[in-house]
Amino acid sequence: MGDEHQDTAAYLRRIGVTRPAVPDLPALRELHRRHLIAVPFENLSLHLDEEIVLEDQALLDKVVARSRGGFCYELNGAFASLLRRLGFQVDLLAARVFDGERLSVPYAHMLLRVQPVEGTAWLADVGFGRHSHYPLALEETGDQDDPGGTFRLRPAPEGDLDVLRDGQPVYRLERRARALSDFEGGSWYNRTHPDSTFVRSLVCSRLTEDGCRLTLSGRQFVTTGADGSRGETELSEGQLLETYRERFGLRLDRAPREPGRRADASGA
Repeated sequence: MGDEHQDTAAYLRRIGVTRPAVPDLPALRELHRRHLIAVPFENLSLHLDEEIVLEDQALLDKVVARSRGGFCYELNGAFASLLRRLGFQVDLLAARVFDGERLSVPYAHMLLRVQPVEGTAWLADVGFGRHSHYPLALEETGDQDDPGGTFRLRPAPEGDLDVLRDGQPVYRLERRARALSDFEGGSWYNRTHPDSTFVRSLVCSRLTEDGCRLTLSGRQFVTTGADGSRGETELSEGQLLETYRERFGLRLDRAPREPGRRADASGA
């Protein structure tokens, strides 16, 4: 890949959307939801010993040419490139994720501030797994109902904003625009630190057309209904590659190594 027109057309085909005539809010909402359905949130590269490169073209190559997913820096980074090419104004924002009352390290999460032609800014996040299905209004102070829950933006110290889902804080975002390279440290931490959730877990998750969520965590395949119902199936090793392919659209030549399992001399 590398030709901007071809990259954009291929990206839109990947998520099943025609090119919008105008970069307006309805177009942003459709692009956001379709991205969540078509492109899974996954950390498989960490457990396949694949390099993660935070550069626009490398992210497009992974998400579009290789039909893979990724974690926040990759998914929101690639989505930002697409939105800009479609005429939206986009800023990258940094956030710290809540674990109870405790906040993660800085730059642990990346999301987008998007300005459609109407002029109102929206928060777009296609890289957090379970979250809002549609962008959130940045200047709205009341509840924002979404199929993914009830969201609210709450003022935080130093001009930051806390994003809450169903009354619980999810992450604290800064309003200052950042460059993609600013997230190298956060990406390195999430990829390598023993306390990182991504290092300690193996996850692949996506939204479905009917609002359910499919998640493969290690060998545990979980279906979460729009009503909160939950079904779990333990997969055999032989079922993993088929499930990645059939349920998430990922064609892998080998299964990711399970966290905590050392590679043998063959690299398996």
